[in-house]
Amino acid sequence: MFLAIDLAFIIEKLVLIIIVVMGSLLIAMYATYAERKVAAVLQDRSGPNRAGPFGLLQPVADGMKLFFKEEIIPAFSSRFLFILGPGLAMITAIMTSAVIPWGNTVEFFGRTISLQIADVNIGILYIFGVVSMGVYGIMIGAWASNNKYALIGGLRAASQIISYELAMGISLIALLFLTGTLSLKEMVVQQQEGLWNVVKQPLGFFIFLICAFAECNRTPFDLPEAESELIGGYHTEYSSMKLGFYLFAEYINMFISSAVMATLFFGGYDVPFLDESTLAPNIAALIGIAALMFKIVCFIFLFMWVRWTVPRFRYDQLMHLGWRILIPLALFNMLLTGAVVLYFNK
Repeated sequence: MFLAIDLAFIIEKLVLIIIVVMGSLLIAMYATYAERKVAAVLQDRSGPNRAGPFGLLQPVADGMKLFFKEEIIPAFSSRFLFILGPGLAMITAIMTSAVIPWGNTVEFFGRTISLQIADVNIGILYIFGVVSMGVYGIMIGAWASNNKYALIGGLRAASQIISYELAMGISLIALLFLTGTLSLKEMVVQQQEGLWNVVKQPLGFFIFLICAFAECNRTPFDLPEAESELIGGYHTEYSSMKLGFYLFAEYINMFISSAVMATLFFGGYDVPFLDESTLAPNIAALIGIAALMFKIVCFIFLFMWVRWTVPRFRYDQLMHLGWRILIPLALFNMLLTGAVVLYFNK
Protein backbone atom coordinates (compact mmCIF):
# COMPACT_ATOMS: atom_id res chain seq x y z
CA MET A 1 0.00 0.00 0.00
CA PHE A 2 2.84 2.37 0.92
CA LEU A 3 4.59 1.55 -2.37
CA ALA A 4 1.38 2.20 -4.36
CA ILE A 5 0.87 5.60 -2.72
CA ASP A 6 4.49 6.58 -3.39
CA LEU A 7 4.24 5.41 -7.00
CA ALA A 8 1.06 7.43 -7.58
CA PHE A 9 2.70 10.51 -6.04
CA ILE A 10 5.77 10.10 -8.28
CA ILE A 11 3.58 9.72 -11.38
CA GLU A 12 1.64 12.88 -10.44
CA LYS A 13 4.85 14.89 -10.09
CA LEU A 14 6.36 13.50 -13.30
CA VAL A 15 3.23 14.41 -15.27
CA LEU A 16 3.22 17.89 -13.72
CA ILE A 17 6.93 18.35 -14.54
CA ILE A 18 6.35 17.33 -18.16
CA ILE A 19 3.38 19.69 -18.50
CA VAL A 20 5.27 22.64 -16.94
CA VAL A 21 8.48 22.07 -18.94
CA MET A 22 6.71 21.53 -22.26
CA GLY A 23 4.38 24.44 -21.56
CA SER A 24 7.36 26.70 -20.78
CA LEU A 25 9.08 25.67 -24.03
CA LEU A 26 5.91 26.22 -26.05
CA ILE A 27 5.32 29.64 -24.49
CA ALA A 28 8.97 30.60 -25.04
CA MET A 29 8.69 29.51 -28.67
CA TYR A 30 5.60 31.62 -29.31
CA ALA A 31 7.00 34.51 -27.28
CA THR A 32 9.41 34.99 -30.21
CA TYR A 33 6.39 35.28 -32.50
CA ALA A 34 4.69 37.69 -30.09
CA GLU A 35 7.88 39.77 -29.90
CA ARG A 36 7.91 40.20 -33.68
CA LYS A 37 4.24 41.07 -33.77
CA VAL A 38 4.54 43.62 -30.95
CA ALA A 39 7.56 45.16 -32.69
CA ALA A 40 5.60 45.28 -35.95
CA VAL A 41 2.66 47.08 -34.32
CA LEU A 42 4.93 49.62 -32.63
CA GLN A 43 6.82 50.21 -35.89
CA ASP A 44 3.69 50.27 -38.10
CA ARG A 45 4.47 47.16 -40.18
CA SER A 46 3.01 43.68 -40.64
CA GLY A 47 5.40 41.30 -38.92
CA PRO A 48 5.39 37.52 -39.63
CA ASN A 49 2.46 36.67 -41.91
CA ARG A 50 3.74 34.09 -44.41
CA ALA A 51 4.41 30.83 -42.51
CA GLY A 52 0.93 29.48 -41.80
CA PRO A 53 -2.25 31.45 -41.07
CA PHE A 54 -1.34 34.85 -39.58
CA GLY A 55 2.28 33.68 -39.48
CA LEU A 56 1.55 31.27 -36.59
CA LEU A 57 3.99 28.66 -37.94
CA GLN A 58 6.91 31.11 -37.93
CA PRO A 59 8.30 29.79 -34.60
CA VAL A 60 8.20 26.25 -36.04
CA ALA A 61 10.09 27.45 -39.11
CA ASP A 62 12.67 29.19 -36.89
CA GLY A 63 13.11 26.02 -34.82
CA MET A 64 13.56 23.88 -37.94
CA LYS A 65 16.12 26.35 -39.24
CA LEU A 66 18.13 26.11 -36.01
CA PHE A 67 17.92 22.30 -35.99
CA PHE A 68 19.19 21.93 -39.56
CA LYS A 69 21.89 24.61 -39.48
CA GLU A 70 25.49 23.45 -39.48
CA GLU A 71 26.86 23.09 -35.97
CA ILE A 72 30.26 24.76 -35.69
CA ILE A 73 32.63 24.45 -32.72
CA PRO A 74 35.65 26.77 -32.97
CA ALA A 75 38.97 24.92 -33.30
CA PHE A 76 40.62 26.73 -30.38
CA SER A 77 37.67 26.54 -28.00
CA SER A 78 37.23 24.28 -24.97
CA ARG A 79 34.88 21.72 -26.52
CA PHE A 80 33.35 20.31 -23.31
CA LEU A 81 32.72 23.73 -21.77
CA PHE A 82 31.51 25.10 -25.12
CA ILE A 83 28.75 22.47 -25.09
CA LEU A 84 28.10 22.76 -21.35
CA GLY A 85 27.42 26.55 -21.40
CA PRO A 86 24.12 26.67 -23.34
CA GLY A 87 22.92 23.46 -21.69
CA LEU A 88 23.46 24.93 -18.22
CA ALA A 89 21.71 28.18 -19.20
CA MET A 90 18.69 26.20 -20.46
CA ILE A 91 18.48 23.86 -17.46
CA THR A 92 18.65 26.63 -14.85
CA ALA A 93 16.01 28.62 -16.74
CA ILE A 94 13.57 25.68 -16.58
CA MET A 95 14.39 24.64 -12.98
CA THR A 96 13.00 27.86 -11.52
CA SER A 97 9.47 26.78 -12.50
CA ALA A 98 9.52 24.00 -9.88
CA VAL A 99 8.39 26.12 -6.91
CA ILE A 100 5.84 28.37 -8.65
CA PRO A 101 2.20 27.57 -7.71
CA TRP A 102 0.43 27.47 -11.07
CA GLY A 103 -2.96 26.93 -9.45
CA ASN A 104 -4.58 25.62 -6.30
CA THR A 105 -5.57 21.94 -6.48
CA VAL A 106 -7.43 19.65 -8.89
CA GLU A 107 -9.19 16.36 -8.27
CA PHE A 108 -8.59 13.36 -10.55
CA PHE A 109 -9.51 9.73 -9.86
CA GLY A 110 -10.38 10.56 -6.27
CA ARG A 111 -7.00 12.19 -5.58
CA THR A 112 -6.33 15.83 -4.74
CA ILE A 113 -3.35 17.04 -6.78
CA SER A 114 -1.48 20.26 -6.05
CA LEU A 115 -0.56 22.31 -9.13
CA GLN A 116 2.92 22.97 -7.79
CA ILE A 117 5.86 20.68 -8.44
CA ALA A 118 7.55 21.34 -5.08
CA ASP A 119 5.94 23.33 -2.26
CA VAL A 120 9.16 24.04 -0.35
CA ASN A 121 9.11 26.53 2.51
CA ILE A 122 12.15 28.36 1.10
CA GLY A 123 10.82 28.89 -2.42
CA ILE A 124 12.27 32.39 -2.79
CA LEU A 125 15.75 31.22 -1.75
CA TYR A 126 15.51 28.34 -4.23
CA ILE A 127 14.67 30.74 -7.07
CA PHE A 128 17.56 33.05 -6.17
CA GLY A 129 19.96 30.10 -5.95
CA VAL A 130 18.97 28.68 -9.34
CA VAL A 131 18.93 32.10 -11.05
CA SER A 132 22.41 32.78 -9.67
CA MET A 133 23.60 29.55 -11.30
CA GLY A 134 22.29 30.75 -14.67
CA VAL A 135 25.13 33.24 -15.04
CA TYR A 136 27.59 30.33 -15.05
CA GLY A 137 26.04 29.13 -18.32
CA ILE A 138 26.73 32.53 -19.86
CA MET A 139 30.24 32.84 -18.39
CA ILE A 140 31.28 29.29 -19.33
CA GLY A 141 30.06 29.72 -22.90
CA ALA A 142 31.76 33.12 -23.23
CA TRP A 143 35.08 31.88 -21.86
CA ALA A 144 35.04 28.58 -23.78
CA SER A 145 34.45 30.43 -27.09
CA ASN A 146 38.01 31.81 -26.98
CA ASN A 147 36.70 35.05 -28.46
CA LYS A 148 37.38 38.48 -26.94
CA TYR A 149 33.97 39.88 -27.85
CA ALA A 150 32.20 36.88 -26.31
CA LEU A 151 34.36 37.12 -23.17
CA ILE A 152 33.55 40.82 -22.74
CA GLY A 153 29.85 39.99 -23.11
CA GLY A 154 30.14 37.26 -20.47
CA LEU A 155 31.94 39.60 -18.04
CA ARG A 156 29.27 42.24 -18.60
CA ALA A 157 26.54 39.68 -17.92
CA ALA A 158 28.20 38.50 -14.70
CA SER A 159 28.74 41.99 -13.28
CA GLN A 160 25.24 43.07 -14.33
CA ILE A 161 23.46 40.11 -12.76
CA ILE A 162 25.49 40.36 -9.52
CA SER A 163 24.77 44.10 -9.26
CA TYR A 164 21.03 43.85 -9.82
CA GLU A 165 20.53 40.68 -7.75
CA LEU A 166 21.57 42.70 -4.69
CA ALA A 167 18.81 45.27 -5.17
CA MET A 168 16.32 42.51 -6.06
CA GLY A 169 17.13 40.54 -2.92
CA ILE A 170 16.91 43.59 -0.65
CA SER A 171 13.55 44.56 -2.18
CA LEU A 172 12.26 41.07 -1.33
CA ILE A 173 13.45 41.32 2.29
CA ALA A 174 10.91 44.12 2.79
CA LEU A 175 8.21 41.85 1.35
CA LEU A 176 9.26 39.04 3.70
CA PHE A 177 8.84 41.41 6.66
CA LEU A 178 5.15 41.66 5.73
CA THR A 179 4.45 38.05 4.77
CA GLY A 180 6.63 36.27 7.32
CA THR A 181 7.21 33.35 4.93
CA LEU A 182 9.52 32.26 2.10
CA SER A 183 6.90 29.92 0.60
CA LEU A 184 5.35 31.15 -2.64
CA LYS A 185 2.20 29.12 -1.99
CA GLU A 186 1.71 30.75 1.42
CA MET A 187 2.23 34.21 -0.11
CA VAL A 188 -0.56 33.55 -2.61
CA VAL A 189 -2.87 32.33 0.17
CA GLN A 190 -2.19 35.50 2.19
CA GLN A 191 -2.98 37.68 -0.83
CA GLN A 192 -6.23 35.77 -1.39
CA GLU A 193 -7.28 36.61 2.16
CA GLY A 194 -6.26 40.28 1.97
CA LEU A 195 -4.69 42.82 -0.37
CA TRP A 196 -2.22 42.04 -3.11
CA ASN A 197 1.37 42.72 -2.11
CA VAL A 198 1.81 45.37 -4.81
CA VAL A 199 -0.52 47.59 -2.76
CA LYS A 200 1.64 47.12 0.35
CA GLN A 201 4.99 47.25 -1.45
CA PRO A 202 4.74 49.49 -4.56
CA LEU A 203 8.37 50.65 -4.34
CA GLY A 204 9.58 47.09 -3.75
CA PHE A 205 7.68 45.93 -6.82
CA PHE A 206 9.10 48.74 -8.96
CA ILE A 207 12.66 47.85 -7.90
CA PHE A 208 12.01 44.15 -8.49
CA LEU A 209 10.60 44.89 -11.96
CA ILE A 210 13.66 46.89 -13.04
CA CYS A 211 15.97 44.19 -11.69
CA ALA A 212 13.97 41.53 -13.59
CA PHE A 213 14.71 43.39 -16.84
CA ALA A 214 18.43 43.33 -15.96
CA GLU A 215 18.37 39.65 -14.91
CA CYS A 216 16.79 38.66 -18.24
CA ASN A 217 19.27 40.79 -20.26
CA ARG A 218 16.34 42.64 -21.80
CA THR A 219 16.51 46.14 -23.26
CA PRO A 220 17.54 48.63 -21.91
CA PHE A 221 19.84 46.22 -20.03
CA ASP A 222 20.97 44.08 -22.99
CA LEU A 223 24.63 45.12 -22.75
CA PRO A 224 25.93 41.50 -22.65
CA GLU A 225 24.74 40.95 -26.24
CA ALA A 226 24.88 44.48 -27.68
CA GLU A 227 25.27 43.87 -31.42
CA SER A 228 26.56 47.37 -32.14
CA GLU A 229 29.46 46.91 -29.69
CA LEU A 230 30.13 43.17 -29.30
CA ILE A 231 28.96 41.60 -32.62
CA GLY A 232 26.56 39.35 -30.69
CA GLY A 233 27.95 39.18 -27.17
CA TYR A 234 28.53 36.00 -25.20
CA HIS A 235 26.98 33.74 -27.89
CA THR A 236 28.91 35.18 -30.85
CA GLU A 237 30.57 31.83 -31.70
CA TYR A 238 27.44 29.70 -31.29
CA SER A 239 25.29 28.26 -34.05
CA SER A 240 22.51 25.71 -34.56
CA MET A 241 20.65 24.53 -31.42
CA LYS A 242 23.40 25.67 -29.04
CA LEU A 243 22.54 29.22 -30.08
CA GLY A 244 18.88 28.19 -29.88
CA PHE A 245 19.35 27.13 -26.25
CA TYR A 246 20.70 30.56 -25.32
CA LEU A 247 17.84 32.30 -27.14
CA PHE A 248 15.21 29.99 -25.61
CA ALA A 249 16.74 30.46 -22.14
CA GLU A 250 16.22 34.23 -22.46
CA TYR A 251 12.54 33.83 -23.28
CA ILE A 252 11.99 31.15 -20.62
CA ASN A 253 13.64 33.45 -18.07
CA MET A 254 11.28 36.22 -19.18
CA PHE A 255 8.28 33.90 -18.76
CA ILE A 256 9.42 32.66 -15.32
CA SER A 257 10.27 36.19 -14.15
CA SER A 258 6.76 37.26 -15.14
CA ALA A 259 5.30 34.29 -13.23
CA VAL A 260 7.38 35.16 -10.13
CA MET A 261 6.30 38.83 -10.21
CA ALA A 262 2.66 37.83 -10.67
CA THR A 263 2.96 35.40 -7.74
CA LEU A 264 4.83 37.70 -5.35
CA PHE A 265 3.01 40.96 -5.98
CA PHE A 266 -0.24 40.30 -7.90
CA GLY A 267 -1.80 37.39 -6.07
CA GLY A 268 -0.60 34.60 -8.36
CA TYR A 269 -3.63 32.55 -9.39
CA ASP A 270 -5.96 34.68 -7.23
CA VAL A 271 -8.95 36.29 -8.96
CA PRO A 272 -10.16 39.46 -7.17
CA PHE A 273 -13.69 39.39 -5.75
CA LEU A 274 -14.13 35.71 -6.63
CA ASP A 275 -14.86 33.23 -3.84
CA GLU A 276 -13.25 30.01 -5.08
CA SER A 277 -14.88 27.99 -2.30
CA THR A 278 -18.26 28.33 -4.05
CA LEU A 279 -16.93 26.62 -7.19
CA ALA A 280 -16.01 23.02 -7.97
CA PRO A 281 -12.26 22.48 -7.28
CA ASN A 282 -11.40 21.74 -10.91
CA ILE A 283 -13.33 24.78 -12.20
CA ALA A 284 -11.70 27.02 -9.59
CA ALA A 285 -8.26 25.64 -10.55
CA LEU A 286 -8.84 26.32 -14.26
CA ILE A 287 -9.98 29.88 -13.53
CA GLY A 288 -6.90 30.37 -11.33
CA ILE A 289 -4.54 29.07 -14.03
CA ALA A 290 -6.19 31.37 -16.60
CA ALA A 291 -5.83 34.34 -14.22
CA LEU A 292 -2.14 33.63 -13.61
CA MET A 293 -1.48 33.22 -17.35
CA PHE A 294 -3.25 36.52 -18.07
CA LYS A 295 -1.01 38.31 -15.56
CA ILE A 296 2.08 36.63 -17.07
CA VAL A 297 1.07 37.68 -20.59
CA CYS A 298 0.67 41.28 -19.39
CA PHE A 299 4.20 41.26 -17.97
CA ILE A 300 5.63 39.66 -21.12
CA PHE A 301 3.94 42.37 -23.20
CA LEU A 302 5.55 44.98 -20.92
CA PHE A 303 8.97 43.38 -21.48
CA MET A 304 8.45 43.58 -25.24
CA TRP A 305 6.96 47.07 -25.22
CA VAL A 306 9.96 48.42 -23.31
CA ARG A 307 12.38 46.67 -25.67
CA TRP A 308 11.01 48.47 -28.73
CA THR A 309 10.56 51.82 -26.96
CA VAL A 310 13.50 52.53 -24.63
CA PRO A 311 17.08 52.85 -25.99
CA ARG A 312 19.96 50.87 -24.51
CA PHE A 313 21.93 52.35 -21.59
CA ARG A 314 25.66 52.95 -21.66
CA TYR A 315 27.49 50.53 -19.37
CA ASP A 316 28.47 53.22 -16.85
CA GLN A 317 24.81 54.30 -16.69
CA LEU A 318 23.76 50.70 -16.07
CA MET A 319 26.20 50.32 -13.16
CA HIS A 320 25.27 53.75 -11.77
CA LEU A 321 21.58 52.82 -11.74
CA GLY A 322 22.24 49.52 -10.03
CA TRP A 323 24.69 50.57 -7.33
CA ARG A 324 23.88 54.21 -6.63
CA ILE A 325 20.12 54.35 -7.16
CA LEU A 326 18.40 50.96 -6.86
CA ILE A 327 20.39 49.56 -3.93
CA PRO A 328 19.93 52.73 -1.76
CA LEU A 329 16.22 52.77 -2.70
CA ALA A 330 15.87 49.09 -1.79
CA LEU A 331 17.64 49.70 1.55
CA PHE A 332 15.36 52.68 2.27
CA ASN A 333 12.29 50.59 1.43
CA MET A 334 13.50 47.75 3.66
CA LEU A 335 14.19 50.04 6.64
CA LEU A 336 10.88 51.88 6.22
CA THR A 337 8.94 48.60 6.00
CA GLY A 338 10.75 47.21 9.05
CA ALA A 339 9.92 50.36 11.05
CA VAL A 340 6.22 50.18 10.06
CA VAL A 341 6.01 46.47 10.93
CA LEU A 342 7.65 47.07 14.32
CA TYR A 343 5.35 50.01 15.06
CA PHE A 344 2.13 48.09 14.37
CA ASN A 345 3.28 44.84 16.04
CA LYS A 346 4.74 46.28 19.22
